[in-house]
Amino acid sequence: MQAIDYFDKGAEANPDRIAIIDGESRITYREAREITFKIARAMRASGLPGEEPAGILSHNDARVLLSMLGIMRAGAVWVPVNYRNAIDATVEYMNYVEMAWLFYQSQFGDTVAEIQTRVPSLRHLICLDRDGGKHPSLDSFMKSGDTIDDLDWGDAHGNIDRLVGVVPTGGTTGPARGVRVTSLAWGTMTEMATHYWSGNCAHPVCLNTAPLSHAAGVVAFTVTALGATNVILPKFEALEVLRSIPRYQVTHLFLPPTAFYNLLSHPEVRNFDYSSLRVFLLAGSPVSPDKLRRGVEVFGPCLCQSYGQTEAPMLLTFLDQETLAAAAAGDHPERLASCGKPTSAVRLAIMNDEGEVLPPHQPGEIVARGSLVCGGYYKLPEATAEIRRFGWHHTGDVAYMDNEGYVYIVDRKKDMIITGGFNVFSVEVEAAIMALSEVHECAVISVPHDLWGEAVKALVVLKAGEQLTEEAVLRHCKAKLGGVKAPKSIEFCAEIPKTAAGKIDRKALRAPYWEHAARQVH
Repeated sequence: MQAIDYFDKGAEANPDRIAIIDGESRITYREAREITFKIARAMRASGLPGEEPAGILSHNDARVLLSMLGIMRAGAVWVPVNYRNAIDATVEYMNYVEMAWLFYQSQFGDTVAEIQTRVPSLRHLICLDRDGGKHPSLDSFMKSGDTIDDLDWGDAHGNIDRLVGVVPTGGTTGPARGVRVTSLAWGTMTEMATHYWSGNCAHPVCLNTAPLSHAAGVVAFTVTALGATNVILPKFEALEVLRSIPRYQVTHLFLPPTAFYNLLSHPEVRNFDYSSLRVFLLAGSPVSPDKLRRGVEVFGPCLCQSYGQTEAPMLLTFLDQETLAAAAAGDHPERLASCGKPTSAVRLAIMNDEGEVLPPHQPGEIVARGSLVCGGYYKLPEATAEIRRFGWHHTGDVAYMDNEGYVYIVDRKKDMIITGGFNVFSVEVEAAIMALSEVHECAVISVPHDLWGEAVKALVVLKAGEQLTEEAVLRHCKAKLGGVKAPKSIEFCAEIPKTAAGKIDRKALRAPYWEHAARQVH
């Protein structure tokens, strides 16, 4: 199906249900659907030829989700824009995809003015929340399409090869690449999400607090197919999230692990009722098993994990609520370190560098096949060919699979540390350090070492008011991991730098230590 078909099915089945709550604003599915038609008509009235890239630069706001849906209905191509990115990176990506449309919030007016001078392909700008400037407000823009008839550009197959989005990769190892998200991959993701994330709720309520420009926007879209009410918070604030769960009787919540850790460490985390939660989804990076165990204790048997990547969005694997809760209670506790089993629409394998599929418990690269895999990188055929070797999609993530089919990610392939000839996976070391009750967050990297080539170094953020010595952390790690895998040094810091997508920025962490090295490995 076309991407917009999934929203329409949810809207047609629940026309009077509240689709979006944003502050005091309440928008029904009938009203939301009509707004998306108005946006699509206005884009066509302004000369939209078809698959033109269109982005949204804004904090979380109901109009972000509505504009995203309007872009899809018009047949344009959604290009996520993260307001936290540096302007040079934003401009570079916009020029790469030849951005033609930009919907933006007025507070980013100065940024948009600079973008406009540096992105010559950008021809249409719409201010979401203010009229009277150089560009029309969204309300004024929508009126420009009042005389335009609706256009049904669908085909009998659901336009499976048409672009829904050109979505940037994380960009932690260089300029972001644009992933060609087709209707086939988007539809596969949505249909699996409605199955795996349904929560068996009569009236789902999804709390959106992570940036809608990233995975949260994808989650918000997919739950519209369930007729869910999307509650939108302007940004992540731990206490506001905790308060909002009982206030709105939230059933669905998605967070990256770093935000989840902030919830768990909040002093008022045990002061609210979380019994409405059915699907508390964690995705984006591996989660500390000890934090998962505590999360089940605090929030109940609602926690689940999915693993995916921009190139195969959200649902390559899924660790369901029942299995995760059982593991937290002591039934196969090792599964707390797993991201689950492969989902129904993909074939997963673990492969070595020679293209051989490995047996259980042998670490190698996760490779995938199936309709969830997207259409490669935009205008980058060589990069696309690189991740399609041996007839599989290569994720760049290192993992092993156990005898029951559970997948255990041990690292990004490029982040593996080789010290004294031994392979050390930073995620394994991080999990050991996160088991210390005093630790809020940590990141493990390699640093050059004259004797071992690379040495394992840990950067550690302590919880407020807690104290811990380097000696204590090293002693704990040696007991847990042995001398080879244990860090050789510990650095305590106030925070761990993150990418705009909220992931640990290992490139930034490594930079000071590898600045004068001729290459980035030893």
